[in-house]
Amino acid sequence: MTLPLPRRIARVRPLRPASIDEHFFVANDAVDFTSDEGKVWSVIDSPFPSSRANAASPEREGWQRGSEVTEDEFTFLAPSVPVNVLGMAHNTGQPGRDLPPQAFHKAASSVIGPGEAIQLSRTIGHVDPEAELTIVLGRAARGLTLETARSAILGFTIGNDVSARELQKSDELWISAKSQDTFTPAGPWMVTDVDHSRLGIGIVHNGNALKTAGTWDLGWNVEEILVYLTSFMTLQPGDLILTGFPAETARITPGDTVTCRVEGIGELTNPVSGASWEDLPG
Repeated sequence: MTLPLPRRIARVRPLRPASIDEHFFVANDAVDFTSDEGKVWSVIDSPFPSSRANAASPEREGWQRGSEVTEDEFTFLAPSVPVNVLGMAHNTGQPGRDLPPQAFHKAASSVIGPGEAIQLSRTIGHVDPEAELTIVLGRAARGLTLETARSAILGFTIGNDVSARELQKSDELWISAKSQDTFTPAGPWMVTDVDHSRLGIGIVHNGNALKTAGTWDLGWNVEEILVYLTSFMTLQPGDLILTGFPAETARITPGDTVTCRVEGIGELTNPVSGASWEDLPG
């Protein structure tokens, strides 16, 4: 089956926002993401029409539907405002496939966008980034089948499943290890109509490219994950589903920079800092 040409859709904030939470959705159809055409975007209506959380801000001069804006006029945000953020545990290779599918929860409040700092508390211990192909839901979905799962997907983005390893050992539900503030960077955009079965995945840590892997190394694939999740819950428009991390990682500490790469989508880069809330007065 030949897929349509991919389209990029992003949630962005003008550099001179009219309000602190102003955001718009923009789209780009250029095949070459790095070309001049790839840096000129068109303002579109929200791709999540049934989601109040993902409604675009009111139009204003230069930011009406159809307006062209360039990347020097805005910053990229996380691609959606999700109700649910879920990841897949033990989803690598045949060992993952030999286990029943198992999901874990990441707090929606842990989501940040490209360029925002992953903040680590002084007592957090060993923390690893995990670059993951991430599903962005386009509609509410329950009871999906292998045949209908693709119809619920708006596109794919890059997620970084930041994980505190000591807390994973002490918290069997992983909530404290996975849901800390800033522990789910996502973006910089979502890409529609991607053949998700053959995408390379990897991390660049402080400029050093680590050993890569690919979506073919996942135990349960995209459609199977959605069938599993929607067998017991209703997924909502804008929800993010991180599918698993099969590649090499490296411990991050304040002062580092981590870039997550997924072939066909791009790169998601975030600095690492100490936790800002630890410096607040009493």
